Amino acid sequence: MSDFVPASRRAVWRGRALQVLLIAAVAGGAFWLVHHALETLRARGVRSGFDFLLQSAGFEISEGWLDFDSGQPFWRAFLAGLINTVRAAVPAALIAVAFGTLLGIGRLAPHALLRGLCGVYVDTVRNVPLLVQMLMLYFALTQLLPDSMEAIELLPGVWLSKGGLALPWPLREPGAFWPSGLDWPEQGGFNVTGGAALSPEYLAVVGALALYTAAFVAEIVRAGIASVSSGQKLAAQALGLSSGQQLRIVVLPQALRVIVPSLTNQLLSLTKNSSLAVAVGYPELVSVANTSLNATGRAFECIAVVMLVYLLLSLTISAAMNFYNARVALRGWQ
Repeated sequence: MSDFVPASRRAVWRGRALQVLLIAAVAGGAFWLVHHALETLRARGVRSGFDFLLQSAGFEISEGWLDFDSGQPFWRAFLAGLINTVRAAVPAALIAVAFGTLLGIGRLAPHALLRGLCGVYVDTVRNVPLLVQMLMLYFALTQLLPDSMEAIELLPGVWLSKGGLALPWPLREPGAFWPSGLDWPEQGGFNVTGGAALSPEYLAVVGALALYTAAFVAEIVRAGIASVSSGQKLAAQALGLSSGQQLRIVVLPQALRVIVPSLTNQLLSLTKNSSLAVAVGYPELVSVANTSLNATGRAFECIAVVMLVYLLLSLTISAAMNFYNARVALRGWQ
């Protein structure tokens, strides 16, 4: 036993050393490719380099959480685009997971009508390209809804029109930490004023990403529930649990070990699919990169920034989901 332990430790350290060398080799190769590309562009008389990130952008960004004006540098424009990407991807992911879970459960419902409707939705949405759905939703929001002066009040303080969706929003006095109340939107003579306004571009992006991804999440949830053995369900029935309790207490916790790894891939796809928002004019990362490219001519650099940002986003999502997966996985499952 005393000889086995050091050998196993040596194997662990050897594996870690190989991983560090591999990471270093990949990073070195990426650095060489970028350096070689920039040198080639300079040799051909093409301006290159990332120094443009410190220059004034010279364009505006129509919406977002980060205040930005044309006099600020390009790096802040890319940051604003990144925040807008996260601003659309996070609520879309939450809606997709919640709605997809309900659809997946509905696919296994004993009621034929409910099961059929869920199946039709999943089969239809999965087989229509996301870009087409996003464009259709955008055109529906901007063409079929009434003008801002005739906005529809969906709920008290919630107005929907061609101008977007107006919602109540916390109102905070200057210098105060906690909100002092809510700023309620009100219908004015020409449009809705007050509260928070969500543009039709933002609504189209979030809605299309959520509805499209939910169809794939539904199949993941359905497969995860089906993977739980019937003996577990029979044992739950023997304990006198209702159907809802069986699903919530017994079935879903065990199905998570199958659901979470596949769900990670869908969340990664959703984040990367948010780049299609450029088609409807939402100022996310790719849209800002396109505008910056046209303004500076630094095509390689702008694309490299976009690739790096999406890589970091994907790695962050993967790390978070892997951490959660380790928490819900059964002991000895790895």
